[in-house]
Amino acid sequence: MLDISEDGRTWVLSGPASSYAVHVSDRDELLHLHWGPRIGLADAEALSLRPLPDFWPFESTLDGREEYPVEGGPRFVRPALSVRTAERRGTEWAYQGYDADTGELRLRFRDGDLDITLHYRMRPSADVVERWATLDNRGPAVELLRADSATWTLPDRDAWRLSQLHGRWGAESRLTRCGLTHGEKVIGSRRGHTSHQHLPWVALDTEATEEHGEVYSCALGWSGSWRIAVAQLPDARVQITGGAGHDDSGLLMLGTGESYTTPVFAGLWSDGGFGGASRAWHAYQRAHVIPDADRDRPVLFNSWEATEFDISEEQQRALAERAAAMGVELFVVDDGWFGARTSDRAGLGDWSPNPDRFPGGLKPLADHVHGLGMQFGIWVEPEMVNPDSDLYRAHPDWVQHQTGRKRTEFRNQLVLNLAREDVREYLWERLDVLLSGAPIDYVKWDFNRCFTDAGWPDDAYPQRLWVDHVRGLYGLLDRLRAAHPGVAFESCSGGGGRIDLGVLSRTDQVWTSDNTDPLDRLAIQHGFSQIHPARVMAAWVTDSPNAMLNRRVSSLRFRFVSAMAGVLGVGGDLTKWTPGELAEAGRWVGLYKEIRPLVQRGDLYRLRPPQGGLSAVQYVLGDETVVLAWLQAQRYGEPVPALRLRGLEPEATYECLETGEVHRGALLLHHGLRVGLRGDLDAAVVRLKRK
Repeated sequence: MLDISEDGRTWVLSGPASSYAVHVSDRDELLHLHWGPRIGLADAEALSLRPLPDFWPFESTLDGREEYPVEGGPRFVRPALSVRTAERRGTEWAYQGYDADTGELRLRFRDGDLDITLHYRMRPSADVVERWATLDNRGPAVELLRADSATWTLPDRDAWRLSQLHGRWGAESRLTRCGLTHGEKVIGSRRGHTSHQHLPWVALDTEATEEHGEVYSCALGWSGSWRIAVAQLPDARVQITGGAGHDDSGLLMLGTGESYTTPVFAGLWSDGGFGGASRAWHAYQRAHVIPDADRDRPVLFNSWEATEFDISEEQQRALAERAAAMGVELFVVDDGWFGARTSDRAGLGDWSPNPDRFPGGLKPLADHVHGLGMQFGIWVEPEMVNPDSDLYRAHPDWVQHQTGRKRTEFRNQLVLNLAREDVREYLWERLDVLLSGAPIDYVKWDFNRCFTDAGWPDDAYPQRLWVDHVRGLYGLLDRLRAAHPGVAFESCSGGGGRIDLGVLSRTDQVWTSDNTDPLDRLAIQHGFSQIHPARVMAAWVTDSPNAMLNRRVSSLRFRFVSAMAGVLGVGGDLTKWTPGELAEAGRWVGLYKEIRPLVQRGDLYRLRPPQGGLSAVQYVLGDETVVLAWLQAQRYGEPVPALRLRGLEPEATYECLETGEVHRGALLLHHGLRVGLRGDLDAAVVRLKRK
C-alpha cells in the first residue's frame, strides 16, 4: 500500500506489519523518515516537520538523515552516487516530481543532463521493500564512478549487533554476529561473482533472539562484484549502503541517450527475531523471486562423484537404472560429456557431445532415462574456456585479458567476456542447439573460477565488463528460459560462489557447497537459511568416507536426514553401494517425497543451531509439521533433550506419526525424538499431523 501526502512530498509504503516513509523538503533534500512498525500518513507528516539538527560547521545536518546520499555539497558520509563528466565531479540535483502506482513509487531528480530516478516497491502481502535506481543521460558522456542501489537508514539505538554470512570454498554461508563499532564495516566481492567469501546480506539488531525482537536486514540482488558498507555514524545512527561494483574506480560510461538500472537492494524489518525475519525472506522469495516456486523440485542423482571424467554412455545407463530403482526423479550427467573433455585441461567451450563417448549424441541416453521414468539433465560451464579447445584456438581475443600480461589460468581455464555481443551470440547458438537436439529437462550451470585479468583491450571503457558480463549472463539465461520454458536451471559456482536474489530470479535452485559432508553441511545450511529458503538449497547424499574434503565416516541415515533439509540429491557411486544400502536409500527417498511439500514450501523454524549435541529444524505447512534432528555428539550418556516446537496452534492436538502419541500444539517433543535417536541412530525425522 502506498500513501501520498496532499502536497506530494511525503510518501509511506506499508506492508502487513511495517512501513517505510520518505520526504522531500522545500530545499529538495530527500530525507528518510521511518522504517519499522506500521505507521500512518499523519505520523509520517509529523515526522517530516521535525527540524534537522543545527550542527556546528564541522558536521553535516544531512548525514545520517538523507535517503540517498550523493557526492558533493554539505555531505561527508559515503555517497551512494558518484559521477564525473569532462567538466566536473559530483551531483547537485533538484527534485522533479514523482510517479506512483499500486505498491511502487518513483522519485525523479535531475542534475544537468542526468536524470536520476529512485524506485521503491513493496510486493503484495510482503514487508520487503525493494529499492533500486535508474540513471538516464541526455547529454555528453557521464562516467558512473559509483551508483549504489540504495542507502538504508536505521533508527537511533544503542549497541547495534551485525550479522553476516562469510566463508570460503567448502565452508560457505557461515553465520557470525558481532557488535558494531564506530566507523565502517565493508563486505563484498572483488572476484566477478557473488563469491564464496560473503553472501550479499546483512542483518542488524540490538537484543533479538531466534523468535523475538526487532531485526533489520538487507539483501542485494547482484551476481557480480558488489559492496555493502555498514556505517556506525558519529551521532549513533547507522546507514547501510550497497550496490554493484567493488570500488569507486569506475562502473560504466553513459553516452548520450544511454541509461543504467542498478540491481535491487531489498530490505526487511521484522519484530519476530531472526527466525521471523528468515521466514519473511523465504516467503518473499517463493512468491516474488524464484521461478515456479510452487513446483516442488525433484530428487536428483548427479554422476560426478561416481565417475568424474571417466564417462561413457553405457556407464551412465547403468547408474541411471540404479538411481531409478531408488526412486530418483532427475538424472544428471555431469562434466565430461562434451568435446575433448577427458580431464579439466581441455574441451571447455566446445559444447557438442563427445562422439567416442556418446556416438549418437545425448538423445539416446536422454530417451533411456525418460524411459526409466526420470527427467534428464546435464552440466555446463558456458562462461569458461580451456586454452586447449577449438573455441579458444579460433577466438583467443574472446577471453578477459590485459594486453602484454600473462593470462592467468585457474583450473586450466580462462573467463570468456560475456560483455561482448559476439560471445553471447556464440553461447546462445551452441546452448540453443544443445537444448533443441535432445530432450533435456535440467541444466547445472557452473562457474569455477574468479575474474583475475579483467581486461578488454579493444573497448573504449574496458572496466564496464565487470557490470556488463553479469548483464550478459542475465540476458543469456532469460533468453534460454524463454526459448526452452520446460528446462530448469541450477546456479553453481564451485559450490556456493554465486547465490543472490539476482541469480535466484533466473534459476530454479542453487548448489550450496561442494562440501557434502553431512555434519559440515548442517552449519552451512543453518547460515544459508538466514536469508534463502530450502526450496532452492540443493543438498546431496554422497559416499562415506567423504571423499571431497575430510574423509569423515557417517551413517547413511545421517547423510540422508542432513540432505533432506533442502532439495534432496544423491551423488555417490551407486555401483559400489550394497543391496542393503540401496534399499535403505530407497526408503529415505520415499520418506522425503512425503515430507517434500513441507520442506520446500513450509515455514522454517530453527529449533536448535548446529553447535554440538542436538541440532534440529522444523517445517510447518498447513496442518502438518516435520522435525529433522541430528545428534552430533553425546557426552556421558546424557539423555536426548526435549524440543519445544513452533508455529503450531496452541490448543489444537497433533498426532506423532512415528509413535502415535497425541500432543497439544504448544508441545515439547520428547518421546518421539528419543525413539528416533535411540541406540546408534544419530538422526531422526519426526512427523506430526493435526487431528
